[in-house]
Amino acid sequence: MTMSLKLVERESHLGTLNELLRSAGNGRGRVALLSGAVASGKTELLEAFTEQAIDEGAILLDATASRAERALPFGILRKICDHASFAPEVRTEALRLMDEAATESGQQHRMRPMPYVAWALLQLAREHTVVIAIDDVHCSDENSLQFLLYLTRRIRQSRILIVLTEATRLRQEQVVFHAELLRQPHCGRVHVGMLSAQGTATVIAGQFVPALAARLAPEFHAISGGNPLLLRALLEDCLAGADRNEPFQRVVPADKYAQAVRDCLHRGEPDMLTVARGVAVLGDAGSTALLAQVLGIQTEEAEQGVQDLMRCAVLDDGFFRDPAARTAVLEVTEPHTLAGLHQRAAALLHRDGASALDVARHLLSGRQDVDDTMVPVLQEAAEYALIDDDIEVALHCLELAHRTCQDREARAAIKARLVSLVWRLNPAAAEAHLPQLTAELAGRLPGRDLAASVSYLGWSGRLDQASDMVHSLSAASGEPSAQDTPGQDMPGQYAPGRNAAALEAARRWLTMISPSLEAVFPESALTRAPAPEGPGGSGDDAHTLAASAISAALTGGLGDSAVADAQRLLQRHRISDTSLQPLVFALLALVYADRTDLALAWCERLLGECATRRAPGWQALLSAVRGDIALRQGDLPGAAHHARAALSLISLQSWGIGIALPLSTLIQAEIGMGRPDEAMALLEQPVPETLFGTLLGLQYLRARGRCHLATGRYHAAVEDFLTCGRLMQEWGVDAPELVPWRIDAAEAWLALGEPERARALAERQPRRGGTAPSRTRGAQLLVLARTMEIKRRLQLLKESVEILETSDDRLQLAAALGELGNGYRSLGEFNRARLLVRKAWHVAKACGAEPLCQLLMPGDADTEAATGREGDLPREAEALTEAESRVAVLAAHGHTNREIATKLYVTVSTVEQHLTRIYRKLNVKRRRDLPSKLSDSSLAGIA
Repeated sequence: MTMSLKLVERESHLGTLNELLRSAGNGRGRVALLSGAVASGKTELLEAFTEQAIDEGAILLDATASRAERALPFGILRKICDHASFAPEVRTEALRLMDEAATESGQQHRMRPMPYVAWALLQLAREHTVVIAIDDVHCSDENSLQFLLYLTRRIRQSRILIVLTEATRLRQEQVVFHAELLRQPHCGRVHVGMLSAQGTATVIAGQFVPALAARLAPEFHAISGGNPLLLRALLEDCLAGADRNEPFQRVVPADKYAQAVRDCLHRGEPDMLTVARGVAVLGDAGSTALLAQVLGIQTEEAEQGVQDLMRCAVLDDGFFRDPAARTAVLEVTEPHTLAGLHQRAAALLHRDGASALDVARHLLSGRQDVDDTMVPVLQEAAEYALIDDDIEVALHCLELAHRTCQDREARAAIKARLVSLVWRLNPAAAEAHLPQLTAELAGRLPGRDLAASVSYLGWSGRLDQASDMVHSLSAASGEPSAQDTPGQDMPGQYAPGRNAAALEAARRWLTMISPSLEAVFPESALTRAPAPEGPGGSGDDAHTLAASAISAALTGGLGDSAVADAQRLLQRHRISDTSLQPLVFALLALVYADRTDLALAWCERLLGECATRRAPGWQALLSAVRGDIALRQGDLPGAAHHARAALSLISLQSWGIGIALPLSTLIQAEIGMGRPDEAMALLEQPVPETLFGTLLGLQYLRARGRCHLATGRYHAAVEDFLTCGRLMQEWGVDAPELVPWRIDAAEAWLALGEPERARALAERQPRRGGTAPSRTRGAQLLVLARTMEIKRRLQLLKESVEILETSDDRLQLAAALGELGNGYRSLGEFNRARLLVRKAWHVAKACGAEPLCQLLMPGDADTEAATGREGDLPREAEALTEAESRVAVLAAHGHTNREIATKLYVTVSTVEQHLTRIYRKLNVKRRRDLPSKLSDSSLAGIA
């Protein structure tokens, strides 16, 4: 791709040079000095001018200086003399004189070739206009510079034009040359700057359609800074993979741009690249003093390098114009060099009091082990990174701190914190760290991270390892000595307050998760005593509070205590990596205490707090609890939605024993909504074997039993429910709010035709203490009613409805209302029965319980009637009322008046009155004359 030079800025410069060429052609020699930053387009301008000069008949003698040839005496002069325009004998003599001068010392010897070469050039200019064009004259050797000055003083009355290009930054000898050259009256300077915004837009206009060019031009100019080299590279990147008429969303620098940046740096002085590396490492060049220290150069050199980078538009106000430019510099820096720069930057920034996060970014970028004194800095940086929700940086900081730390106890604490962060993103990935965490914690004095570490082991199902670790830590702690100060933490010594609280929290947590460990920790297994308060106590520890709340919730008569402990935990502890699991169990404690209203409010609040955080593990667990709450409130679609959302947030491997919570919710929701196949498919999902020794495993067992019950596997259902009961009694957590196993088993016995066994089991259901009866009491009465004769059944059903109407469980209420309606129907109280069944249908419909809806009012016709819609009746039936339409459809299907009365919960007399009006409106005399289309209507399902 060729960039057009027909821009206002360049046309003006070409006009100036052409004017000087005409002046030289008239015998008035001139010198033009083109000055500009690296890659500003000086060379391109020089080439454009020399092409025009050749076209006009001028003799061109050109040369390009190079830093590599700077030590070669008369290097530029040799290139000029080697031109074919010189006669062979003149060229030979000039080169001989230069060779002799190069071997001799002294200014007079170096001057020896100059008169002869100048005479030869002046002779050549007698017949033709001579243009001497030297690119990058600032890289020329000193002898050639002296010759140019010598020649400049002798061309005023000749047909010679000298055009030189130079950088804006000059060496000391070049400064003298520059000043002496500009002293000559026939010498002029032309400054070649970067393209303006309008100049950039003109270039862009030649590459895109007008509308697109106008939109993209500002972006091109902002990234290139008007640097022609960078602009050309940007255009090539954008056009490489797309048609020029294809609209770009934004200008994206790629390989060509990166290479152009590196070319700019290599064209300038060597320290430009050095300074660019320093700026790339530091991120900006705000403090040239710091930049100089990092690079190990003088401050003046750093300032000069920054100015050069800004002149050539690589930097803008001390920053790289685009991150791609910074990356381009870093990519060509040797790894060991880059690591050294980052290490020095980190040390200097730390010395100057920079933020821990800024220091840590350099330590991480250095990709090397750091000094042990930087471990606290890395830990602090990790916490600041978490405030910005930059979990990757936090993880890298802790990984480097853990690799560097030499103190064994501190190293274990860092590992525990690292595991907590990994768990937030992916609990399955955290399992890879657990063996090392267990090894590092073994034999160490326990600290505040012990309970959290135990919770991660428990989550992954490593309950035996967690138990062994707590035992070993208890043994390692020993007894406090007489000289120890209570509550004071001393490195390497027993700290009574800290260790006692940490060990007690870990014990309580383990026995809460798996009450089967009561035999292992008999002194603290689901202790009924409240959490100790005061210095050294564990009353404010999140894990201890959660265990106390669960213990109270599962102990008869302590519901208020459970709510108090759960509320205290939820109010005092914000959601974090170490407090999440305790907060979740605090929510479950509220659920088990039959306070789903409080649990729902707190769960929604916690979900809102972590909605904007990168914490899929948090969101998954809270969503699972939210689903359990919805299920207990009878919201089957909501329960299924939240459970599916929980399962989608993290992999199935990440759930550990926690898989029981969303799976059990989803299985029961699918069953309640009439999708047994989906529920059975969920049972095929593998679960950890250790799950069945945990509290959450009881909920999974119950869900499996409910699935068996719904699909006719009644004996399998009884086995699951009775297994729940056996475990709960063994563990001392026989609370129906956890799993109402007696009610479930009674339903299974009823399905097996064993009402006596069902009644005996349901009657032994324990009651929660307190004034307000629980939802499980309402469910118990409902099951008991099904085993009783009609009068006793109605009494129990009325009591069940009264209890359930004050609870949140709408699904149980719908079932109780339906049973009560059926009871009244059996007694012939059709109006009351109809009202109750309709109410039950509406409640069940709101719960998403389609099987219950069908059981209450079978067929689609009942659905239409219950919702108050007539359906798609034929035209001749439009005059019928809703009640008449239902009767007409059933009559058209051949049902007797008594059958119709039974289905619609009305009296036979009411049916007869409806039929009389129906016959009159439809102009028929008897039942068989009813329009046949009534049988085909959408209400025909009533039959």
